[in-house]
Amino acid sequence: MSSLRFKSVMEASRRKAIPVELPKERVEKYYACQVFNRSKMFEYLPKETYESLVDAIDNKKPLSRKVADSVAEGMKRWAIDCGARHYTHWFHPLTDGTAEKHDSFIEHDGKGGVVESFTGKLLVQQEPDASSFPNGGIRNTFEARGYSAWDISSPAFIIENTLCIPTIFISYTGESLDYKTPLLKALNSIDKAATRVARLFDKGVNHVDSFLGWEQEYFLVDEALYAARPDLALTGRTLMGHESAKNQQLEDHYFGSIPSRVEAFMLELELEAHKLGIPVKTRHNEVAPNQFELAPIYEETNLANDHNLLLMSVMNEVARRHNFRVLLHEKPFAGINGSGKHNNWSLGTDKGDNLFSPGKTPEENLRFLAFTSSVMNAVYRHNGLLKAAIISATNAHRLGGNEAPPAIISMFMGNQLSKVLDRIENSTIEELRISGKDELNLNIAQVPELRIDNTDRNRTSPFAFTGNRFEFRAVGSSSNCAAAMIALNAAVADSLDGFADNVEAAVAKGERVETAIFNEIKRMVKESKPIHFDGNGYSKEWQEEARKRGLDVETSGPLMYDAYLEPKTVEMFTRMGVFTEKELEARNEVKWEMYSKKLQIESRVLGDLAINHILPAATRYQSVLLDNVYKIKQVFDADRAAKISAQDIKAIEKISEAIAAIKDEVEKMVSVRHKANRMPSEREKAIAYHDDVAPCMEQIRKNIDNLELMVDNEIWPLPKYRELLFIR
Repeated sequence: MSSLRFKSVMEASRRKAIPVELPKERVEKYYACQVFNRSKMFEYLPKETYESLVDAIDNKKPLSRKVADSVAEGMKRWAIDCGARHYTHWFHPLTDGTAEKHDSFIEHDGKGGVVESFTGKLLVQQEPDASSFPNGGIRNTFEARGYSAWDISSPAFIIENTLCIPTIFISYTGESLDYKTPLLKALNSIDKAATRVARLFDKGVNHVDSFLGWEQEYFLVDEALYAARPDLALTGRTLMGHESAKNQQLEDHYFGSIPSRVEAFMLELELEAHKLGIPVKTRHNEVAPNQFELAPIYEETNLANDHNLLLMSVMNEVARRHNFRVLLHEKPFAGINGSGKHNNWSLGTDKGDNLFSPGKTPEENLRFLAFTSSVMNAVYRHNGLLKAAIISATNAHRLGGNEAPPAIISMFMGNQLSKVLDRIENSTIEELRISGKDELNLNIAQVPELRIDNTDRNRTSPFAFTGNRFEFRAVGSSSNCAAAMIALNAAVADSLDGFADNVEAAVAKGERVETAIFNEIKRMVKESKPIHFDGNGYSKEWQEEARKRGLDVETSGPLMYDAYLEPKTVEMFTRMGVFTEKELEARNEVKWEMYSKKLQIESRVLGDLAINHILPAATRYQSVLLDNVYKIKQVFDADRAAKISAQDIKAIEKISEAIAAIKDEVEKMVSVRHKANRMPSEREKAIAYHDDVAPCMEQIRKNIDNLELMVDNEIWPLPKYRELLFIR
C-alpha cells in the first residue's frame, strides 16, 4: 500500500466519535434563536411596524421606505444583541450555491469615530457587483452593476457573527441573475391561478401557497481518505474505482443502526439547523454504504428552498468538525445508489386545505380531481421542460440506475386513483351524478375511500402521487430545488389558468358550474393519458412505449436543455411572468457552459491521475512481475520455469495492454477536448463534451478499474471503494 494511502486508511480507522454538547433546554426553547422570525419582530419592532411588515408578508404587499427604515433599526438591534458584527445580502446565483458579501454595521460619526448604523436603504437594496457569476451574456464585465433586493417573505438569520438577509439578485436592466427571482414569480403565478380554481369551490379562498418537503440524501467520507483522492476533492466523485466485493447487495446498511461518529455529526447538524429555524425531523441510513438522508417538516416553497441551500452549507461546516467530508454529488461512487433530493410538492389554501387531499364529500373530491388533472396536464404538456429542469452533468450519472428514476418523465398515480381516472375518462357527469337539488355527488366509490398514503410507491417513477402530494423524485442531491420548482409551479399555474378559463367560458354559455368542471377534468384526463404510467420505468419496453406516446426520451443532457427554448415553453414562461425570452436564452447559455466546464475539469483530473498516479503504479508492479519471471528462469529449467511463470506472464501482458489502452485513450481524450473547446457556441461545446469526451473517460475508467484488480494492493496509490465506504 502506498505510504499516503496507508497513512490515510490508518488515520480514518482510528477516528472516534466527537462528543456533542447538547443544550439542556428542550428544542422549542432554542429553536430559531438565530432567526429574525415573527416573535423576534414582535419584540424588536414598534407595533405599527410589526403589523405593517406582517401584513406585507401575508398579503404580498410592498413596504414603504419608512417601514423599511424601522424594520432595519429593529433588525440591527436584534443582530447586535446576538453578537453580529456584519450583515450581508444572501442570494442564489446561477451556480447551485449561495453568495454573500459582508459589510460591517459601522459608519462615520463625523467626529473621527464610528457608529453602528443600518438603514432601510441598506436593508432593501444593495449593489454587490458580483459580475463574475454566470450570466449567459446578460451582463458585460465592464457593465458590472447588479442589484440585490430584500425578500421579505424569508426571514433574516445569523450565521457565525453575520446577519444574513435573503435577497433576489438582478441585473442593471432588470433581468434575473439568480434562482430566487423567477421562483418568487412562479409562486406568485400559481397563487393567482390556483386561487381562481379554488374559488370555483369556495369563494372564501384568498391565497394558495406552494409547499415543499425535500429529502436530502448525501454520503459521508472520512476526511483523511477524501484528501488522498484528488478526484473526490476536485470533482465531488470518484472518476475511477472498482466496486467493492461487498457494497449494498445485502441492504444491511439501509435503516440500520447509525454509526456513532455519524450520529454525533447528525446531532450537531440538527442542533445548528434548529437554531436556524430549519425544521429537520427525519434521519436514517440510506441503502448504499456511508449514504444517509435527512428531511424536514414541509414549509412554504420559497422558505423551504432557502432552508435547503442553507442546510447544505451548514452540513459542510459541521462535517469538517467531525473529520468528515459531505459528498452531495449525485453519483460519487459507481455501482451503488446515487443521491437524490426528492421534492415532495403540494398546494394549500389560506384556509388550511391541502388541494391534493381526497375529501369526504363529493365537492371536495371534485376539487381534488380538478387540481390533480391540472397537474397531470401540466406534466404531460411540459414533460421535456421538467426533465431539462433537473438534468445536469452530475445528475445524468444517477438517473436510470440503482433506484433512481429514468430520464423520461412519467406520472405514477397508484391503483385506486388510476381506476377513478379511467372511469371519469369513459363516463359522463349524468352517469355519475346522484340526483340532488344543487349538489353534485360522484358515484365513484373509490374516491371517497381514498385516504392519505392509500397508494403504493413506484421507485422508478420520476413524478409520483403519494396520497396527498406529488413527489418529484428526479431532482439531484446537489441541485438548487428552485430550478425544478420554477418549472413545475409555472407549468401547473398555466394549466390551472386554462382550466379556469374553460370552465368560466362554459358557465358563461349557460352550463352548470359542476358540469363545466367535470367536463374540463375529463378533457384533461384524456389529453394527459400518455404521461400516466404505473409500471417499471427501467424496462426497455417502457422506453419504446414512451417514444410512441410522444414523451421526451432524449438522453443527452445538452440536448435536453433545448426544451427551455421551445416556442411553447417560452410562451408559457412569458405569459406567466416568470421569464422573458432573453432570460431563458441566457440561462441556457449558463447551463451549457456549466455542463462543459464540469466535464472539462473531470477529464483533466482523470488524465492527470491516469498518467501520474495509476500508470506509474501499474508499471512498478509490472516490473515486480518481470523481475519474478526473470528470477524463476534463473532457478528452474525452461519447461518448469514456463509453467511456474505462466500466470505472471499473462498478468504482464494484461497490464501492458491496459497501460497501452489508457495512454491511447488519454491522448484521444485530450485531443477531442481541445476540439470541443474550439466549438463556436456553448451548446455545441456541451454536445461535444457529452458525445466525444465523456465516452473517452468511460474507457479510461474501465481500464483503470481492471488494473486495480491486477496490481498489488501494497502498490495501488489511491484509497479503494472498500476503504472509502466501510471505514468509520
